[in-house]
Amino acid sequence: MFKRQVQSLDEVLSKFLREGGLETPLLQKRLIDAWAEVVGPTVERYTEEKHIKNQTLFVKINNPSLRHDLSMMRSQLVKRLNEAVGSFVISEVKVY
Repeated sequence: MFKRQVQSLDEVLSKFLREGGLETPLLQKRLIDAWAEVVGPTVERYTEEKHIKNQTLFVKINNPSLRHDLSMMRSQLVKRLNEAVGSFVISEVKVY
């Protein structure tokens, strides 16, 4: 009789995503989606664009005073966004 190695569905999916090169893009998408939850609806209303390049989240804010406030909170944003995803995805936030 054969012995089977039983794995949880979570383990199988994680392995599949990692081997297929899909884990990082999925985490990046989750982080971008978590922006609204982390910063709140007021800041989200002034957010125009978000994208990640080289572990840096670039966020376009159309309110100058809010842009300045967020740029002063960059390290806190990095920490809270990575915690929201549950993984290290970004190392920096650039607000423009």
